[in-house]
Amino acid sequence: MQATVAATGWWGFQWDPLYLLGFAGNLIFGCRFLVQWIASERKRQSVIPVSFWWLSIIGSLVQGTYFLIQREPVGILSSVPNSIVYVRNLQLVRRHKITVTNPPGVLGSPADGVSTAPKPPPAEAGPGN
Repeated sequence: MQATVAATGWWGFQWDPLYLLGFAGNLIFGCRFLVQWIASERKRQSVIPVSFWWLSIIGSLVQGTYFLIQREPVGILSSVPNSIVYVRNLQLVRRHKITVTNPPGVLGSPADGVSTAPKPPPAEAGPGN
């Protein structure tokens, strides 16, 4: 019995660092659903927090790395290109936050092209002015 366990590994699987990388990618990617669920329960409505997109990107890239090393084209094509969509969603979230924080039409809003930097104090009049 001992020889069988040694030959097949723990629970009958071969465990090497590469598989652990793949499992880590799966765990990270899967955690995004847990994060989304908790955030939705707290708000009592369906929401997708920014951390959901970050976990999606990181999980996809870790999984993609695993698939690249394993030379598995199906896995590569099912994980890595998705990161483009996740990055785009982060851009949309950022754009929305900027628009909500500084809505167009408000003086000093970046959307209006007006600088929000403080103006320097006026120069003091000297003795000859």
